[in-house]
Amino acid sequence: MKKYFIALTALLFFTVLLSCNSKKNDDAKEENQAEDKGKEPEHENENTATLTGEQIKSIGLELGAIEQKELTNSIKASGVLTVPNQNKAFVTPLYSGVVRSLNVQPGSYVTQGQAIATIVNPDLIRMQQQLQQVNTQIKLAEIEVKRQKELVEGNAAPLKRLQQVETELATLRSQRSGWQKQLGAIGASQSYSSTIVVRAPISGTVSKVTAQLGSNVDVASPIAEIVNNSQLHLDLFVYEKDLPKLKPKQVIHFTLTNNPGKEYDAEIYSIGSAFENDSKTIPVHARVLGNKTGLIDGMNITALVSLDKSTVPAVPTDAIVTHKGQDYIFVVSQAHTTSTQNVTDTAHTRSEKKQEGEHKDDKDGIRFEKIPVARGSSDVGYTEITLLKEIPAGTKVVLKGSFFILAKMTNTEGHEH
Repeated sequence: MKKYFIALTALLFFTVLLSCNSKKNDDAKEENQAEDKGKEPEHENENTATLTGEQIKSIGLELGAIEQKELTNSIKASGVLTVPNQNKAFVTPLYSGVVRSLNVQPGSYVTQGQAIATIVNPDLIRMQQQLQQVNTQIKLAEIEVKRQKELVEGNAAPLKRLQQVETELATLRSQRSGWQKQLGAIGASQSYSSTIVVRAPISGTVSKVTAQLGSNVDVASPIAEIVNNSQLHLDLFVYEKDLPKLKPKQVIHFTLTNNPGKEYDAEIYSIGSAFENDSKTIPVHARVLGNKTGLIDGMNITALVSLDKSTVPAVPTDAIVTHKGQDYIFVVSQAHTTSTQNVTDTAHTRSEKKQEGEHKDDKDGIRFEKIPVARGSSDVGYTEITLLKEIPAGTKVVLKGSFFILAKMTNTEGHEH
């Protein structure tokens, strides 16, 4: 009997404990629900953000409308400066030898025919010796021809012998001409000398010197490289959709990609007819105009091709923000239009007004909605836009302060500014 009493007492104790714990859990749940109910979400959705009047005033937010602006259409393209192959040359000896002297260094300007270097090869002596021997044989052959002519005129020798010595003389003269041209082509003297002078094939600036004193060079070993920038031109790479907008003699403005401070001009003279590798771009060739100081073969450039003017819907360029690869503008949400009727184009003017109805806007805030757009041409601080979502006529657009609204919306700068 005592055992049953103890078991009943334990059961009653656990029942009371369980009931207390259940009540505590219910109370905590109700308390949490009450707290959640008292909280208001910062944004109703990911496309809107609400700013108070104080925030609007502090960031200098300005409102306005999408304007019709006359903008100059343009095409932006990248390219590279190049020099035609006929304006570039390797300085190469036409005979092998050892470099004895170098008369230039990178950056030196040379004229066509100027001595660039001298090389030495003892084998030249043998060629010059053969030339001297031929000269001696020619003198003897000329004497023999003269003598045979006199004998033939006196009927003392047959005509056949005269013809033979004239043929020998012609052969010797041909050999002499060959040796002279060969020595002259390689830059060697016809008198005894083992030195060859290597001369510049074109006028221009020495861009590279590859040989050094004592190095062995031949026809496959250039001593230096010369570039003539007088015919410098640029190769633009334009996409297929923009190709119909270009034509010969059209002026291009370009800057160096790594030094955009100075602008240069060029004129289109040729448009390619085939795609450039796998890039799906067509090369457009343009001749650089004016001063070419500071321009070097191989420099990357950024070009802007101006087209015609047209009137298009536009907003200040700063009014457009980019988020996750998409461009947006901000407008006053239509859900809050009735509470923002007193908002003017500038937040500064709005904040100066002291009417009682406007303090309600400062307290409740204004909700802004982001609208996706597609960018167009840019000019004089404005950028053409195409709305990718319709908005009612007369909707107020954020002209200044879009960056801060985006920061608040994305919670990267949710604090008040």
